Amino acid sequence: YQRRVHGDPWKDLNVAKKSHICMSETGATLQSTNQALVKCIEELREKREESNRQILKDEEEKARMVNEIQILTDRLNKVEENLNRKYAARAEYDKAISETENAFSKILESSKTLLHVLKRESSNLKKKTND
Repeated sequence: YQRRVHGDPWKDLNVAKKSHICMSETGATLQSTNQALVKCIEELREKREESNRQILKDEEEKARMVNEIQILTDRLNKVEENLNRKYAARAEYDKAISETENAFSKILESSKTLLHVLKRESSNLKKKTND
């Protein structure tokens, strides 16, 4: 009886088992990798949503601040207009006071001159009446 040396049937069975185990491991690894990828994508989506919420919040704050700036700018313009009118009125008061003081000073000088003339004339009249 001669043995055929074509191959060991047990060897072929072991290779098939190893192939099946290797395929099972590859499938499990692929499934695990897919789950990890899905988890990473979900985490990225959650981070994106959080980022989007922060963006919306900041945009609302920006809009509120822009509105406040506009309100303050309007108020500032009104205050500047009021100040300009008041500056002009104050300048008119300064001018009126200066002109009045100058006129008063001239009146005072005239009064002094008039008083001096009156005293002199009065003295002259006394002298004439006493003579």
